[in-house]
Amino acid sequence: MGGKTSTTRRPGRPSGGSPAVPEEQDVLRRGLEAFAELGYDRASARELARRLGVSHTFINDRYGSKAAFWRAVVDAVLGAQLERMAPAPPGSDDEDVVRQFVTEFYRVHSGEPYLALLIADESVRDTERLDYLCRRYIEPTLALVAPSIERLMASGRMARVPKDLLFSAIIAPVSGLVQKPLARRLGHPEHLSQTDGLARAEVLASLVVNGLLSPGDTNRR
Repeated sequence: MGGKTSTTRRPGRPSGGSPAVPEEQDVLRRGLEAFAELGYDRASARELARRLGVSHTFINDRYGSKAAFWRAVVDAVLGAQLERMAPAPPGSDDEDVVRQFVTEFYRVHSGEPYLALLIADESVRDTERLDYLCRRYIEPTLALVAPSIERLMASGRMARVPKDLLFSAIIAPVSGLVQKPLARRLGHPEHLSQTDGLARAEVLASLVVNGLLSPGDTNRR
């Protein structure tokens, strides 16, 4: 996964009478929500400070820059999520590896929707931030399942298609779990428990994996 990004951390300087500076975990959580909801460019230092309940100089004082704060936010959530995406034990059946990987991938994002929204927003922009996400999260995550996919394709148990299309077929459906305004208009229940949300993630995983493991005719373009 690589080492944590080093950031300059100096005490924040909230103005007199301001609320106490939130705990680090709360700062990073609110930062994730802000970047996911607003996008990087619209999440100005002042808007971030307003959402955090701190002075407008807090981001620069604590992290050095907005870009460094963004990396700290991403590292905090990605570190936890990557730990859940463990490599399959040696000798595991490749179909089981793919099924378990996709199921856990959807469960992770169902439980952390702001991460998926942030990645979706960054994915349409050719930036250093997207490079960072790919290097620190997307590529290491997909590397956990890539060997099994290669063997399944070679054996004919999975259609041989370009990897970018196959990985897009795995990643894109996450939107159905996290883009709630559209999902509600498509019939998504208004209120779901965490258990129900995870169950829906598993249903989606079965739908996607069953399609991936049906070789079909890929010669027609």
